[in-house]
Amino acid sequence: MRARRRRSTGTDYLSDALALLGGWTRDGVQIRRDLACDDSQHAALTERIKVAADTLHIRPNIRRIDGHTQICLGPQDGTAITDGEVTLAARIEDFYRTVVERP
Repeated sequence: MRARRRRSTGTDYLSDALALLGGWTRDGVQIRRDLACDDSQHAALTERIKVAADTLHIRPNIRRIDGHTQICLGPQDGTAITDGEVTLAARIEDFYRTVVERP
């Protein structure tokens, strides 16, 4: 799933994309998502994310905190969030639904 850029209307591409990706929040120059899952689901989700991230040449920050998996996507150097990171966020949503078996 990709959100279209709207160059002529002046709308914020990232805000539009985040509106389509419910649960993702903007945290400065990164986007973040906390997902409830157990340890085995975390492991399965992390493996899927790593494969997709390698394909897109992105290094997500994935942590396990209090029964949740926290994922941060975005540049560490303060530059803008890329299309690839938004694409990875959409893929992560699909992976999460698959791993926790939610339609």
